[in-house]
Amino acid sequence: MGIRTAVFPVGGLGTRFLPATKAVPKEMLPVVDKPLIQYAVEEARDAGIENFVFVTAHGKAAVENHFDRNAELERALRERGQDDLLELAIVAGTVPGRMSYVRQMDALGLGHAVWCARNLIADEPFAVLLADELLRGDRPPLADLIDVHTEVGGNVISVIEVPQDATGSYGIVTPGVINGRTIEVKGLVEKPDPADAPSRYAAVGRYILEPGIMSLLGEGHRGAGGEIQLTDAMARLIGGAPFHAVIHDGPRYDCGMKVGFLEANVALALERDDLGADVAATLRRLLP
Repeated sequence: MGIRTAVFPVGGLGTRFLPATKAVPKEMLPVVDKPLIQYAVEEARDAGIENFVFVTAHGKAAVENHFDRNAELERALRERGQDDLLELAIVAGTVPGRMSYVRQMDALGLGHAVWCARNLIADEPFAVLLADELLRGDRPPLADLIDVHTEVGGNVISVIEVPQDATGSYGIVTPGVINGRTIEVKGLVEKPDPADAPSRYAAVGRYILEPGIMSLLGEGHRGAGGEIQLTDAMARLIGGAPFHAVIHDGPRYDCGMKVGFLEANVALALERDDLGADVAATLRRLLP
């Protein structure tokens, strides 16, 4: 069965970006001129996803509004003949009835956020995308995971190789057989002490998961930080079904951190035909 549904956990408080995120969801912070969440949705759409489930929280109405139509704005742009801006105002792929929203009423972690979507995914494998992990590539990074799932089934996640001293900030894979960019996953541990980390392969915000994970998350087991950790539930799936990781080999920007967010803005601006030359000139002027 193909992957039809993607879950986007967008209920976090975004405290690292205060005061900007006091009134604006962190997922709506723009990278150049497009909010983070739109990059994730477009990646999923381009990978073939049909149904989009957003796990929101209090104060996240801007996410829902962004993917809605704004008749007044569209009419004004149409009357002014600003067709280029009109095209930008209508977010591509937002088909009526394909976007659903559910509230995460308690901030109990990523695993709890995914569990909140349980009634909207049916009994099918599904994708999870974390919007603050901005992954780039020649094709949608999620498509690489879907390809592996189509071939071998089971659970599939994206990983990157991180420095040893950074392993304590990630879910880390215990690798088995490695075939090119595909790694057999023998174990997963959330935020290990660097001295105990089983590898330097770190999960980075893209997952294909079998629906059986929902019953495990529903048990409410608390892990690192006293939260319901998605990594802990995924670890319990190992051995019951195939489990693989795909090494992401394109650019990755950790937009949950200020430096990563700034890096993403600069890198994506430099790629733009309308901005690249001016941004490069500005950087040369600013740098000593």
